Amino acid sequence: MAILENLGKYRNTGLLLLRIGIGILFITHGFPKLAGGPEGWTGLGGSMKVVGINFLPVFWGFMAAATETFGGFLLILGLFFRPVCILLVFTMAIAALGHLNNGEGLQAASHAIEMGIVFLSLIFIGPGKYSVDKK
Repeated sequence: MAILENLGKYRNTGLLLLRIGIGILFITHGFPKLAGGPEGWTGLGGSMKVVGINFLPVFWGFMAAATETFGGFLLILGLFFRPVCILLVFTMAIAALGHLNNGEGLQAASHAIEMGIVFLSLIFIGPGKYSVDKK
């Protein structure tokens, strides 16, 4: 369709919309985990056992919650974009493995897998020109 072919010149606008949308969702998803305190962080950090890490669950839980919350904010800004995406890929991989390891199946793990794929793709794509990290 000819009308849709012209949308290619708005790639950076599309990336901005994607960053804002996903960033807001990750802030709202991560902040309750961050506000959950050490009890919540312990449960969240316990997911690291799927990769053989059984120590400091409070630390790992805090890091996951902080990565989702502050990572969402940095995604919106486009600041430290690729390092944040790498951290979010790791966080989503652990989340997906945790769901699968608990026997919850692919349906429960699918959101983390999908978001991991998005963040992995964004590592290669970059933040676009409407970002603090623009080149």
